[in-house]
Amino acid sequence: MWAEEHLPHLSVWQEDALHPEDFQRNFFCVCISVSPGAQPFLEQIESSAEALQDYGVSVVKVNCPTEDVSKYCGKENALRKAFLFRGNRLIREFPTDALFDVNSIVANVLFALLFNEVKYVETLADLENIENVLKGKSNMVFAYVPATGTAEHRAVMEAAFVYGTIHQFVLTTEAALLKATSHDDPDVSSAWLLFCHCQQATEPAQPCRRTALAPPLTLLSIHRHLKLMGAPLVTEVAEDPEKISTVHLQLGLPLVFILSQKETYEADRRTAEFVAWQLLGKAGVALLSRDRVDLNVLQRSNVAIKTPEEGMPIQYLVLEDTDEVITLVEDKNKVKQIQEVEQEEEEEDEEEKENNNQDIQDDQVVEAVSRDKKRELPLEQVLVLTEENFHSSLSKAARTVVLFYASWEAVSLAVLRCYSEVASLLKGTPGVLLSRVNCWDWPGLCSQENVTQFPTMRIYKEGQQSVTYGGMWGTEELSSFILLSKVSCPLKLATMDEAEGYLRGEFPPELSSHQHTSLLGVFSTATTEAREAFEEAGNILSGHIRMGMYFEDDALSLSRKYSVSPPALLLARSGGRSVESIALSKHSVQDMVQMIRYQLLDIFPEITVSNLPQYLQLGKPFLILFSAGDISQMESKEMLKVAKGRAQQTFVACWLNLKNTPVGHGILRTYFSTTPSLPVLLWVKLHAGGQVFKFPSEQPITEMNILSWLEKLQAGLEIPSSTLSEEDWKPPLPAYDFLQMMEPPVPELSPHPGDTPAQQPPQSPGGDTARGDRATREKPSQESTAEEIGSPGRGLRGTAPRLAARDKQGKRHSEL
Repeated sequence: MWAEEHLPHLSVWQEDALHPEDFQRNFFCVCISVSPGAQPFLEQIESSAEALQDYGVSVVKVNCPTEDVSKYCGKENALRKAFLFRGNRLIREFPTDALFDVNSIVANVLFALLFNEVKYVETLADLENIENVLKGKSNMVFAYVPATGTAEHRAVMEAAFVYGTIHQFVLTTEAALLKATSHDDPDVSSAWLLFCHCQQATEPAQPCRRTALAPPLTLLSIHRHLKLMGAPLVTEVAEDPEKISTVHLQLGLPLVFILSQKETYEADRRTAEFVAWQLLGKAGVALLSRDRVDLNVLQRSNVAIKTPEEGMPIQYLVLEDTDEVITLVEDKNKVKQIQEVEQEEEEEDEEEKENNNQDIQDDQVVEAVSRDKKRELPLEQVLVLTEENFHSSLSKAARTVVLFYASWEAVSLAVLRCYSEVASLLKGTPGVLLSRVNCWDWPGLCSQENVTQFPTMRIYKEGQQSVTYGGMWGTEELSSFILLSKVSCPLKLATMDEAEGYLRGEFPPELSSHQHTSLLGVFSTATTEAREAFEEAGNILSGHIRMGMYFEDDALSLSRKYSVSPPALLLARSGGRSVESIALSKHSVQDMVQMIRYQLLDIFPEITVSNLPQYLQLGKPFLILFSAGDISQMESKEMLKVAKGRAQQTFVACWLNLKNTPVGHGILRTYFSTTPSLPVLLWVKLHAGGQVFKFPSEQPITEMNILSWLEKLQAGLEIPSSTLSEEDWKPPLPAYDFLQMMEPPVPELSPHPGDTPAQQPPQSPGGDTARGDRATREKPSQESTAEEIGSPGRGLRGTAPRLAARDKQGKRHSEL
C-alpha cells in the first residue's frame, strides 16, 4: 500500500528494537489495521511526518494484524490508535478521530510534548494565578482557539516550540474565559492572541498590560508580533534619522520620532513612552535629541515619521497632542492632509509678505516680534523648568529667577529676548540661577504659582518666599533688579560707622556697580511700629532700590547729626555729597512705600522711555527742556534751582536728550508742525486740557525768567502754542471683523425618539492594540493609570509644544 512505502515500519515493539541513542527521541507511533478505509488517514500521517521531523519527532507505524504487539493492539477498540513515545516511555495516547488532518496531528503532538511550556486554563482564576506567578519575572502569551486541532492551534504550538523558553504560553478553548479578559464582547468564533507584559508588573496588585495581535493568527504573524513585543519600547537615537533602522522598519512598520531637547528630556521621554504604548505593534517610537543631531528643519517641528518604503523622505510635522500622532499611524492619509495644511499656511505667509499692509501689525511689539521671529535666541544659560523639576530646581541656588511667559504672546517673546541678554550679562554670577517656564506648555504649574499675567518674573529665595518684578522689561532694569535682590532689603547695619559709610556709598560688592540713591531708615528702640513697617516696605521694594536700616542704641545721635528725630529717612544722592533728612509721620506700610518711591525720584531727571511712567503717575504738568544732546552746565544749574523748589511747586521739572531718546523728535512734531530750534523749554499740561506752552526763545533760560514766565501762565496771560487732540490713538489698520468672517452656525437638530447612536466596533480582549475592523484601541482601565505608564498627559510639551491648532497667531509666535 502507499503508506507502507513511505512510513517507517516497526516490526517488533520492544526495548530491544531501539538503539540506546533513541531513548531520548520522540516517536509518534500509529497502530492501525491496514485497510482501504485507512488510506486517507495514512496520507495525513504521511504529510505530517515531514513537519514533525522539524521538531524532532519521528513517525512510525505498527500493522496490528501482522505484528505481535498485544500491549497496544490487543483489543479491538485499540485499533487505529496513535501513541506518542519518548524513547520507550509512553507520553500520550490519541484517538485517531482527533487526528483528522496535518494541522490537528502537528498541533496535538506538540501540545503533548510542550506540557511545561504551554499551560491549558479553563477559568479566569487559573489565568490570574499564572499571571501573579510571572509578575516581575517573565511575560506571557495567552492564546484562545475555538477548538483544538485547528490551523491556529498548530500555529500557537509551533510558536511555543520556538519561544516557550522565553515566554510562558497559556492556551484556552473556553469562550467564557476570553470574554472575561475583555472589556467588550469579542468574536469567539475567531482565534485571539494576547501578549501580556507581566515582567514590567513589579507590584502584586499591578495588572499585566495586554497587547493583542491584530492580523489573523498564523505562525508568521505570531513570530512578527513577538519580535515587536521584544523590541525596546522607546529607542533613543543621536544620529541622522535617515540612517536609523529598527526592527519595526524591517518588519514593514513606520517609525515615529519624538523630537526632544536636553531641558525637556524627562517630559519628552514620558511622552514617547505614552505614544509607544498606544502604538505597540503598529509602529516604533524613537526619541531624537535635537542637541546631538543637527536637523535642518523648522524649530517648531516636534514629530517626524519614517516609513519602511525605500526612497521615501522623513516627514517632519508640527502636531498639537499625542492623539494626532496616533491618528497619523492609523490613518496614512492624515500625514498628507497635515502637509497640505502647512503648505497652504506657508503660501499664505508668502502672500502676506508681498502685501505691505499685511506686514504692518497693529501693535509695535507684535510687529517687532513678527519681524524677528526667525531669529534664534541664545537661551543656553537659561534653565527650562517643568512640572517635574520646578520645585527641585528652586533649591539649586540662593536666588532662582523664574520668568513665566506664554510662547504665543508677543510681549512674552519680546521680554524673552531681553531675558536672554540678561543671562549673558550675569553668566557666572554666584548664587543666581536664571530659569523660565512656558505657561502654554505647563498651565497647571503657572496656575499653582498664581501667575495671572504674562510675562511675570519672580525671584525665589532658597526655594521659599518670592519677590515679583514690577518694573520695565529692559535688559538693564532686569539685571539691576536681579543683582539688587541678592542683598537683604533693608540691609541691617550694626554700627554708626557702617551707617555713615553706607550714606557715603560704601556698599557690598553686589551694590557697588549700581548708581542708585541710597536710603537709610533710622529708628530708636521706641519706634518699633515704624521699624516693622519699614522692614515690610523693604520686602515690597526689594530689587528696586537700596535700603539700609539702623536701629542701635546710638540711633538718636545719628539722626541728630542730620537735624531729624527718629523715625526718619536719610537720602544720600550723588555718593553721599548731599544727604536729605525726612521725618516719618505715617507708619503704615502702604504710606511708607508710596513716600519712599516719591522721595527716590530724581529732582531734575532726564526723561527716558523707561522712567517716564513713574513721572506720569504723579499726574502733574511737565516743565521739560528738549535738547539735541547734553544740556549746558548753566542750563542745568538754573533748571535745578527751579526744581529744588518743588515742595512749593506742582509740576515736574525735567529734560529730554533727543540723542538718547529719539522718540522725542516725534513728540515735538506732535506739538508743532515743524521741529523748533533746540534747546526748547515747554510747559505741557498732559492731564488737564493738553495745552502746550513754549518758553520765549529770545530769553535766556534762567531761574528768574522761568519763574516769571510760569506766573504769567498761571495768570492766563500766555497763549498756548498748541493743544493736544483729545482723540484716542488708533491702530494704523482697521480691526478685523471676525464675526463677519465666521461661518453661520449650523442649527442643532434635536434627536428623534428611537434614534440610537452608531455602534462602535468591539475592542480586542484585554488588549491595547486594535485588531482590524473588529476592534478599536482599548481605553485604559482603572488599573492602568497615568502613574503606571508614566503618561505625561494628552499634550506634547517641551520640544513638542501645544501649538494652537497651527492658527495664525500660533504660527507667528511659535515656541522659541
